[in-house]
Amino acid sequence: MSSYSSQTSAEQVAQDCQNAIANKTVLVTGVSPGGLGAEFAKVIAIHGPSLLILASRDIAKAQQTAQEIADIAPGVPTRLLELDLRSQAQVRIAAKEVLTYKEDIDVLVNNAGVMASPFSLTDDGIESQFATNHVGHFLFTNLIMEKLVIPGKSCRIVNVSSNGHLLSPVRFHDWNFDEGRNYDPWLAYGQSKSANMLFSVSLAQKLGSKGLVSVSLHPGTINTNLARGDWNEMFESLVVKPEEVRSWARDLIEAERLWKLTEDIVGEAFEY
Repeated sequence: MSSYSSQTSAEQVAQDCQNAIANKTVLVTGVSPGGLGAEFAKVIAIHGPSLLILASRDIAKAQQTAQEIADIAPGVPTRLLELDLRSQAQVRIAAKEVLTYKEDIDVLVNNAGVMASPFSLTDDGIESQFATNHVGHFLFTNLIMEKLVIPGKSCRIVNVSSNGHLLSPVRFHDWNFDEGRNYDPWLAYGQSKSANMLFSVSLAQKLGSKGLVSVSLHPGTINTNLARGDWNEMFESLVVKPEEVRSWARDLIEAERLWKLTEDIVGEAFEY
């Protein structure tokens, strides 16, 4: 039984796991200063990863995080990657760049996201929270899979979800909220977080036998830049025990249904 709790610091966990961090290549999405991804990268940096790849829509913000890492761990190399998860075209460009790297990737942390934003459609015609939080990560992860799943090696994919999944399952009947006509920002957020969890289920099912460990997590209620406005009351209602994860976010049939839906959305099939 783990001795960790909600009071355990990230520094303590990283210290305990330092042998698993050392000499690893880690790619993190969503690394703006003050966010969860940036803090994660900074915490593990002092334990000697071989390379930290910082992926962000805003390269200037990623550069700021890279400088903060250099200040505390000057011996750890960083690399910046422009990644706009709202745009499938840009995701494909970023993935092609990753495939040119000489390094394989040991850990991918799909952290970037938006929360309860006003309704908008991406250039691909997808509701923006679903596009950013799920579809973009689905496409990016699958396009770089050859850098992750290497014969004879293990790798890890972490999809950052949240207890926001309690708000809504994936709305297969209307995942785009009737083009905004019946949009609810919190239901859209919940849908995207359920999708994160189902994506992890599918990855484990399809690639677990090839050395891939796939997990999703609720990071807790943390005061990051993602949380803007008066949302404390909302999140107080979302505190649950792990065993209370809704079936819609862990069901194998729902996971496969989402996989097929997302393949249709991105116009490409991924078979393993």
